[in-house]
Amino acid sequence: MQSDSNILQVNNLSKFFGGLKAISNCSLKVKKGSITGIIGPNGSGKTTLFNLIAGNLKPNKGSVYFDNEDITGIPSYELFSKGILRTFQIAHEFTNLTVLENLMMVPGGQSGELLVNALFKPRLVNEEEKKIKQKALEVIKFLNLTHLEKELAGNLSGGQKKLLELGRTMMVDAKIVLLDEVGAGVNRTLLKDIGSAILRLNKEKGYTFFMIEHDMDFISRLCDPVIVLAEGSVLFEGTSNEVKKNERVIESYLGRGSKLKNGN
Repeated sequence: MQSDSNILQVNNLSKFFGGLKAISNCSLKVKKGSITGIIGPNGSGKTTLFNLIAGNLKPNKGSVYFDNEDITGIPSYELFSKGILRTFQIAHEFTNLTVLENLMMVPGGQSGELLVNALFKPRLVNEEEKKIKQKALEVIKFLNLTHLEKELAGNLSGGQKKLLELGRTMMVDAKIVLLDEVGAGVNRTLLKDIGSAILRLNKEKGYTFFMIEHDMDFISRLCDPVIVLAEGSVLFEGTSNEVKKNERVIESYLGRGSKLKNGN
């Protein structure tokens, strides 16, 4: 069981793929209202860990608690309704829909999804659609994407697609957002915009973020604490400055005698 200050708690989690131990007795906590970073060398198990938390994979052993509820092995679509949202390193947008339409697609259980409502309760469907559209427009404004409202999502740059993914999390009542390398392939200007949006969502709307990232500049700006994963388990946890100076972390990344530099 987790404490009230922790929105997420992972207990002795393990995942095997054949003889490969991708996650090994991993335990960690994410505090409610925090922006917690997770870093580690390639192959350290970061994405597998996210897949286990988000219900895309089932663990071989261990447990995951969210808001004092055991969610171990619960599929991702059920966790979505509980407020656990996850973005991916490669954005998953509807390429042939506009930015506005992409956002309006997010809320589940819309009345218009049922033919009987469309036929016999058109007023209900229209009123609900107006509310969803209004919320989508507010999200677009929040993310400074108003100039792209009617643009097809497939035409967006990589960074703009990452902002759109962030916007999708705002269309429902997200309690925690798992960000998988939101900065990957994004230019520095848009990365700054994404970082600012994350900080605003955290401070103004109380979002909790748990994010995988390689860019130490980005991690240092946003995250406290930072968790270091190595060989499927937690190697170290501390501030970004403590992480950069820790000998075990340095050795894990680059080998003994090296220094962990920003951006590596």
